[in-house]
Amino acid sequence: MPSRKSTLKEGMEAPDFSLPDAHGVMHQLSDYRGKYVLLYFYPKDDTPGCTAEACAFRDHHSAISDNIQVLGISSDSVSSHKNFSEKFNLPFPILSDSDKEVIKSYGAAGIYTRRISYFIDPEGIIVKKYQKVEPAKHAKEIIGDYAKISKKRK
Repeated sequence: MPSRKSTLKEGMEAPDFSLPDAHGVMHQLSDYRGKYVLLYFYPKDDTPGCTAEACAFRDHHSAISDNIQVLGISSDSVSSHKNFSEKFNLPFPILSDSDKEVIKSYGAAGIYTRRISYFIDPEGIIVKKYQKVEPAKHAKEIIGDYAKISKKRK
């Protein structure tokens, strides 16, 4: 896996991982091959920015879910994720990386997990890296980028 300061760039293969969701079910990135994936890292469950971002993905889920699998990742525990997911009725998995290995490999490590996202194509290639995310606007940004990226692939 890449070091703490990730060298992951657009055009590179996204590193595979296996992490538990809010119910303890394991998810591997490779399980989603054949579908676009938005992998978003966030600092902490149930905080203002993180809640705004998760709820924006929830509110736009019907426009996103047919084409893109959203996966949220933070270092919070499975039980914290369960509470957060249930409180805000999140319709997508949020994954627990309590040892921060995946967070480090994707360059999202810091005092708190950095708000960074990766848009990954059906072959597992990073097609866009988002380093300056506006939490409440990120879902709409993804919808727009999907339209551009999928059009290029046709």
